[in-house]
Amino acid sequence: MLEPKKVKFRKMHRGTRRGMSMRGNYVSFGSYGLKAVESAWITARQIEASRIVISRVVRKVGKMWIRIFPDKPITARPAETRMGKGKGSLDHWVSNVKPGRILFEIDGVTKEEAELAFRNASHKLPIKTKIVERRSF
Repeated sequence: MLEPKKVKFRKMHRGTRRGMSMRGNYVSFGSYGLKAVESAWITARQIEASRIVISRVVRKVGKMWIRIFPDKPITARPAETRMGKGKGSLDHWVSNVKPGRILFEIDGVTKEEAELAFRNASHKLPIKTKIVERRSF
C-alpha cells in the first residue's frame, strides 16, 4: 500500500476540507479520468482497492495513472482507553481530496471500457465521482 518513505513530522493536525481543488483538476496524462465531486479523506486501502479494479480492465493494452497520494497521517487511540495521555499513535495514511480533483487516469482503452473500469472503482471509494474526458485545446 501507498505511504510516504519519510515525513518531517509523525503526527498532523486534521485541517480543513473546504473549497475546490486548485491543482490536479484536469486530465493531463491519459484520455479519461475519474473526478471527485465531493470532499473526503481517501485511505491508502481504498486507493489500492480502486487500483486493482481498474487494472483488471486495463491489463496490458492500456496505461493507468494514480493522481492522488496518501501523505496525511491519521492517529487513533486504542479501544477502551481513558481520555488524556496525549495524541494517539499512527493508524493509517489518507489523501485529502477536494471536489474537482482527478483521482485516476487511463489511456489506451475504449470509452466503454473506461466507463466500466471507473464505475467499478467508484464503488470502492467513499465519495461521488464522475468520468471526464481529456479536453482538446
